[in-house]
Amino acid sequence: MGLGYYTKVRVTDFGPYVTKLVLPFPGKVNTSDLSKEMWSVFVERRGDMGEVLMLPRNWISRDIKEPARGYANVTECYACDAQGEPCDCSDYVALELAIGPAHSLVAEISAPDGRNVSIISDYHISLLASVKTESGTISGLVWDEKFGTICKDYCDFKDTISHDPQMPIRYGYYVPQGKAQKKPLIVWLHGGGEGGFETKIAYMANKAAALASEEIQQVFGGAYVFVPQCPTLWMHDGDEIYGRTGGTNYAKPLKAAIDEFIELNPGIDTNRIYIGGDSNGGFMTMRMIVDYPDFFAAAFPVCEILYDELITDEQIEKMKDLPIWFIHAKNDPVVLPGETVVPTYERLMRAGAEKVHFSYFDKIVDQHEGFLDAEGKPYEYIGHFSWIPLFERDCNFDYDGSPVMHDGRQIDVFEWLNLQSR
Repeated sequence: MGLGYYTKVRVTDFGPYVTKLVLPFPGKVNTSDLSKEMWSVFVERRGDMGEVLMLPRNWISRDIKEPARGYANVTECYACDAQGEPCDCSDYVALELAIGPAHSLVAEISAPDGRNVSIISDYHISLLASVKTESGTISGLVWDEKFGTICKDYCDFKDTISHDPQMPIRYGYYVPQGKAQKKPLIVWLHGGGEGGFETKIAYMANKAAALASEEIQQVFGGAYVFVPQCPTLWMHDGDEIYGRTGGTNYAKPLKAAIDEFIELNPGIDTNRIYIGGDSNGGFMTMRMIVDYPDFFAAAFPVCEILYDELITDEQIEKMKDLPIWFIHAKNDPVVLPGETVVPTYERLMRAGAEKVHFSYFDKIVDQHEGFLDAEGKPYEYIGHFSWIPLFERDCNFDYDGSPVMHDGRQIDVFEWLNLQSR
């Protein structure tokens, strides 16, 4: 048996990754005596029975599955504190790992059967060189027992389940600090790959945990966050032609879960309830504002999949007065905007909508993580990943490309949401 280690996880634009390994070290060591070449990090991703999983090579090549084992790339090495933060001398050492679309071995989740789930990953970390410490030179050490995970991105979320006897809904939630005055509620509805029975997937996989980040919380002066998880698909209505009927079995149970959460948290301002979601969750966002037009203060559907042909003129008339900010990419191959958001937006505008915006991206290219493609260019995600610019706060322009302005300055979706009230 070797020594123990901690994984440090960050929820990136491409999902949660082990960005760093934190190793308790047998003696204080100086950063100047460490280098990334001293280490070998072997990873095996396992199932519940201990077997090495056969997982998709990457998000694009989902049908090509390979044994999930191999070596992770160490990019930096330094002395650190117990949380993995750099320092000059310590009895902890941090190994930073290469992450992103080309480094799936260190991803915390995967979709072996089409839905994202957490993956058990075993790290075998070997010291390949001698290292000077304050108590002498050491070599030949191995760290292979996981002590725990450090992740500030979702540590403030709690998970529970609603009490609807017919169809209880699992959900994660965040309660803001400093509840002297009532605060808004943000409801986020996950995509098709995040359904199931592991609640944290609903706020980890598409970076919805960012709703509890200091940056976004400051916009609202604190906001409650409610992230429910559907066991199947929000657009499941029993017909097995998901989305094409426009129906769902989950509208009433979801509304009941939201109502229960509000009742349990009297600090929520019921005039400032905002709802958004991506893809399958974008469908449900649209379904909820159609079914409950007077309940929400604003909506922000992302790559939504409620086909325009299923929305009646009467429903358009009811929706046109609700503040809505649509987000989509022109090259989305999964949800074709010409069948969904574009005609719906244009109908709303013809009906006289004055509080509707639409950030329409040509494509979704990495601007914040530093992920590169094989040619060394910024990585281009598939066009369906338009939740990335939402949570990176790049949705600050309208359908015609003009900036969305307030009080003489350009604002993004979250700043705009904060201005909306019933």
